[in-house]
Amino acid sequence: MARIHDVIVLGGGAAGLFCAITAARRGRSVVVLDHADKLGKKILISGGGRCNFTNRFVGPGNFLSSNPHFCRSALARFSPDDFIALVEAHGIPYHEKKLGQLFCDGSAKEIVEMLLAECATSGAVIETGCRIDRVENASAGFTLATSSGEFTASRLVVATGGLSIPTIGATDIGYRIARQFSVAVVPTEPALVPFTLPSASGFAELSGVAVDAEVRGGGGEFNESILFTHAGLSGPAILQISSYWRRDQPITVDLLPGADIAAMLGEAKRTGSKSLASTHLAERLPKRLVQRWSAVHGCDRPVAQLSTKEAAAIADSFHRWTVVPSGTEGYRKAEVTRGGIDTTELSSQTLECRRVPGLHFIGEVVDVTGWLGGFNFQWAWASGHAAGSAV
Repeated sequence: MARIHDVIVLGGGAAGLFCAITAARRGRSVVVLDHADKLGKKILISGGGRCNFTNRFVGPGNFLSSNPHFCRSALARFSPDDFIALVEAHGIPYHEKKLGQLFCDGSAKEIVEMLLAECATSGAVIETGCRIDRVENASAGFTLATSSGEFTASRLVVATGGLSIPTIGATDIGYRIARQFSVAVVPTEPALVPFTLPSASGFAELSGVAVDAEVRGGGGEFNESILFTHAGLSGPAILQISSYWRRDQPITVDLLPGADIAAMLGEAKRTGSKSLASTHLAERLPKRLVQRWSAVHGCDRPVAQLSTKEAAAIADSFHRWTVVPSGTEGYRKAEVTRGGIDTTELSSQTLECRRVPGLHFIGEVVDVTGWLGGFNFQWAWASGHAAGSAV
């Protein structure tokens, strides 16, 4: 016999659990199905294990989508303050790290425990270790054949996430369900992901060197730190710009934003300095970086011998370093997935499919990708709340 509910939520991550909580609070009979044996794995590893659960300064401009206005409705109806109020009601201590980013003082486990406690209080049922074998739609609603038996409901909410971090269980089931019902999917790519550089670039030996920088590319611009790795480039500014980047496009990096290297070298020459250009640059930049830069660009000479043109060339190499990444480190290192369920298929108010009544898509599986810094979690809470308020 099929187990009958009002709402089936596929996926027990941030969006799915919050949708279940919202719907169950309204008196709806809700079951959450997840193939994993443990819920909220992505929450648990986020923010270095402390969960950057939202950002105080969330706005539509912090999200990428084929329709940049789509996220406005859900975000307006469930704000960061709304989620903060829930965190505070559960007595979870938190702090603001920078740029509005809010983290648990303790562990990300507290957020997962809070969500599970809210599910229990509201009456939402959770089934873990539940593999989905088949999804069918009939006039009576949706029927799911699973490894845990058959489930039927008039509403089906797909909160299965994207393809990022397959080692913790990411799959393409959300996109497969969309295609089964002829719902369009925007091509997906890894986002918030480190870049790889060509092996001949000469910067692998800088692995571990970090520097504040301004990175531009694909219409995006971020001023945060970057990190050289064995494979290429990482760090907040690189992860941010990766969401805007398209293959074979260049990115431009200013390794000393806000400074004027040409003027600095010119002033050293005017005062009679006999030091190498690298000596002066190492006062403002990591020594290993300056040494490697000088070796790659062959630009290290005493400042007294530099012409104005040569000083300008050195400055340009640091202020406008242009590189074409060979690729990214893929979904295994990506924090989120760019692309997903085409928002033209969905109501921005309810996240329901226009052509398939009762079918909703929320969270990362949708073509809405947030910046680094708590924005993707806020989209999970907001889209989950929007669907949960409607199912």
